[in-house]
Amino acid sequence: MVPVKVLSYNIRSMRDDTAALARVISACAPDLVLIQEAPLFFRWRKKLARLASASGLVILTGGGTAAGPAILCNLRVTVERTEDVLLPLTPGLHRRGFATAVVRIGGARLGVLSCHLSLQKDERHEQAGALLDRLAGMGVDHAIAGGDLNDRPSGPAFGRLAANLQDCWATSPTGGEHTWTHSQPPQRIDAVFATKGIEVLGCGVPTDLPGITGTDLRAATDHLPVLATLNVPAS
Repeated sequence: MVPVKVLSYNIRSMRDDTAALARVISACAPDLVLIQEAPLFFRWRKKLARLASASGLVILTGGGTAAGPAILCNLRVTVERTEDVLLPLTPGLHRRGFATAVVRIGGARLGVLSCHLSLQKDERHEQAGALLDRLAGMGVDHAIAGGDLNDRPSGPAFGRLAANLQDCWATSPTGGEHTWTHSQPPQRIDAVFATKGIEVLGCGVPTDLPGITGTDLRAATDHLPVLATLNVPAS
C-alpha cells in the first residue's frame, strides 16, 4: 500500500488572502491538491503557478482550460497523462469541466479528477454521472475524485457519487465535517471520493493540524478544505 494525501479546496479565484491560502495548503502537506475556482482570466496561469510555488507544489493540469478545476502536486508524483474536459454548456449557466490525470506515486497508479458541479439540480446530477463515466474510462484500477459538489450528502448528485464510490468523510471521519459555513445550518458540499480498493485512513476539514489556524482558514477563501489520507494499493 502506498500512502497518499489528497486535499480538495475551492480557492475562489484567489480573490482573498493568498498568503493564508498557501499556508493552509502547505500545512496539510498534500501529494495532490484538487482545486476548484482556479483563476480563469488575465494571467491565470501565472497566478496559479505562484500559489503552487508558495505551497511547495507544481501545477499538474487544469485551470482555465478546465473552466476552473485544477490539480496541483508535489514531486512524489510522476505524471503519466493529463486531460482537461469541458462539459456541455447549458445556456445561461456557467461552463463546467473536469481536470483529470493519471499519475504514479511510489508503486501506485492512480486516476485523479477535480470537479466543480453545477448550481442547477438536474445539470448537477448529469455531471455526477459524467464524472463516474470519466473515472471508469481512465483505464486505472484505483481513482480519486474531489471537489465542490454544490450538493449535500442527502442530494441526488452527491448520492449518485456516494453510491458508486467511497465518500471518504463518511468512511473515516477525521477533523471537521462542514465545508460551507455561510448558511444555517452549515453544510458539507465539498468532498473527496475514492474507488473501492483504496483504504481511507481519515478525511475531513483539517482544523487541528500544526500550522493551521482558524484565522487563516477564514481568510484564505469562503470554503473550508477537505483533507483525505489514503492507502492506495501498489500496481
